[in-house]
Amino acid sequence: MTDLKNKTQAELPDDDDDSVPHVPRPRRKGIYVLPNAITLAALFSGFYAIVMAMNGRFEVACIAIFCSAVLDSLDGRVARMTNAQSAFGEQMDSLSDMVSFGAAPALIVYIWAFKDMGKLGWIPSFVYIAGAALRLARFNVNIGVVDKRFFQGLPSPAAAAIVMGMIWAFDDYGFQRVTNLPWVVWTAFGMTLFAGLSMVTNAPFYSFKVVGARRTVPFVVLVAIALAIVLISQNPPLGLFAIFCVYGLSGYAIYFWRKAKGRPVSMIATSTHDPDEQGLHR
Repeated sequence: MTDLKNKTQAELPDDDDDSVPHVPRPRRKGIYVLPNAITLAALFSGFYAIVMAMNGRFEVACIAIFCSAVLDSLDGRVARMTNAQSAFGEQMDSLSDMVSFGAAPALIVYIWAFKDMGKLGWIPSFVYIAGAALRLARFNVNIGVVDKRFFQGLPSPAAAAIVMGMIWAFDDYGFQRVTNLPWVVWTAFGMTLFAGLSMVTNAPFYSFKVVGARRTVPFVVLVAIALAIVLISQNPPLGLFAIFCVYGLSGYAIYFWRKAKGRPVSMIATSTHDPDEQGLHR
């Protein structure tokens, strides 16, 4: 019995034996600092805008949303330039967009114009925030199949710019306590519905993603950029509002122009064969 016990113990591998393979522990994945820091700054701008609107400082709230839009346009580019793209960053960016360009504009315009309308005032704000949520969800699932030259529906930063640009322009012209001005309230009602519903349309909106330092563009593009700079410099609130209103209408103009020419209006570049996704790609 003793010999059997000794033999069994001798056959067991020693913990210090070099012949036993050591499986390395998987390295913990880190988080890229720079692009996610920019995303957090964009998220803070959206939060700050809500706080300023609650305190009645709507001009500052509008500027904060526009700052958030600028930061949102930078985080993805910085991630690509520094090779710091990650699934975590993509999810973080979507959540930040939902706050800054979905919840924040809906709450701000409600406080600014709709709070005295009762439940009727909920309609445009909820349509807007629901449109932003649906727009972001569709963008995430269609990101690999949509023509990169166009957005499918009005992008949420542009929708937020229309709503916030409207508020900023009215505030800049001295319209205070607009809840007592029915024509301003109903103008805001219509513009908010337009922005919210435009996010869930199939109209193609030019993405400007193909325009870059290594791409050539027609001379008229530089002329248009110069005119836009002059327009914004003369009156930033009205200039930004006018530019984004034109952009908000451009998608419908492209849609009907393609329709009239008999060209396909769908921005889906690659068809998918998943039955569960057929309704998303039409």
